[in-house]
Amino acid sequence: MTQEPVIEDRPGQVDRPTVWRSRNFLLLWGGQTVAELGSRISSVAVPLLAAETLDASIFQISLLTTLAWLPYLLISLPAGLIADRVDQRKLMIACDLGRMALMLSLPVAAAAGALSLGLLYAVILVSGVLTVLFNVAYRSKLPRLLEEHQLVDGNAKLTMSQDLGELVGPSIGGVLIGVLGAARTFFTNGLAYLISAVTLWLIRVEPVDRAAQNAEERRPLRAELTEGIAFISRHPILRSLLLCSTTSNFFVMASGSIEVTFMVRELDAPSWLVGVVFSISAVGGLVIGALTKRISDRVGTARIIWVAMVAPGPLYLCMPLAQPGWGVLLYGIGLAAFSANIVLYSVAATSYRQRVTPSHMLGRVNASVLWVCYGAIPLGALTGGALASTLGLRTALWICVLGTWSAALWVFFSPLRTMRDLPESRAAAPKPAGG
Repeated sequence: MTQEPVIEDRPGQVDRPTVWRSRNFLLLWGGQTVAELGSRISSVAVPLLAAETLDASIFQISLLTTLAWLPYLLISLPAGLIADRVDQRKLMIACDLGRMALMLSLPVAAAAGALSLGLLYAVILVSGVLTVLFNVAYRSKLPRLLEEHQLVDGNAKLTMSQDLGELVGPSIGGVLIGVLGAARTFFTNGLAYLISAVTLWLIRVEPVDRAAQNAEERRPLRAELTEGIAFISRHPILRSLLLCSTTSNFFVMASGSIEVTFMVRELDAPSWLVGVVFSISAVGGLVIGALTKRISDRVGTARIIWVAMVAPGPLYLCMPLAQPGWGVLLYGIGLAAFSANIVLYSVAATSYRQRVTPSHMLGRVNASVLWVCYGAIPLGALTGGALASTLGLRTALWICVLGTWSAALWVFFSPLRTMRDLPESRAAAPKPAGG
């Protein structure tokens, strides 16, 4: 990809530098791209290690997913407080080095004959804790690396890295497992986290004014932990975004918990075709990610939030309409539409939150969002399974996709519908009620 020159965001505006001229952002983006790839490789290696090497049962393997998501429910709020109180770059480096050590412990234990399911559980759980801390910190660090007009583009590129990892990571993981074995594949994960830590270490440190933080240290701990939720609840747009994201996550995970079963049992799809379906989904996110800034500038950086949730909805219906044979690809079209929606919506919503939240409490606000939105994930997965068991796979899928589309109502009937663009500064943003 060639380096972009300075571009204009809107007619009549002065040329402003793009993210390609931000050395710090390029380092963060590069490190995150490698880390995302490593994470997708481990998503294949972990269940295979449990199933093939440790002879785990289906329930024992499913418990790995629960342990990976559990830290979001347990420590998201304190993670936000920590991210607001310490040097975020150093915290991210420590998390990367910690995750590297955890990943490397698995092949070392396997070589020593000490690998066990208990060790794997412990590694996944502790790694999940470090991942929560890292994610809260890096979502709060980004606004300090970029100018406000660059946030949409920066968030879009980071989201593209996630889609790229989802597209090629499982395939690379499958090849590595075939060549090295499941346990030794974790050496690549350790290397990925090391590269991420090095890129973070190379970021030039900017001085941060911690006067506000120091003043807040005298406040009760409980008040500080709940400050993020309180700020969101008083802010009409942030409140609508949180409800939209949570509703979407709930129904998306409900459908995600039954989608492979639906394709295999209802549509008689072979495993390779299921893989093609998920690849189509990732391509949708990558394509839209590359065009996010142009689309947002054309539609409006605020208007795109509700447009992205409303417009792709009809294509979601392709999923329960999928049929055996090549008709399975209809499911891929629906997933690709959702991937495109997620990129446009998430980038704009995250950029809005980063612009309107005071910098000294951005960690707590981000943590509160993760706590609520990701807290819906295990509940959604359980609901999807219950619906499929009671009503059948296709009927359950209809309920899930319609529920996913219904999340758009939260942002369509919100102040966002009267806005074209995100505020250029916090001073221009709508004030929280009572603030």
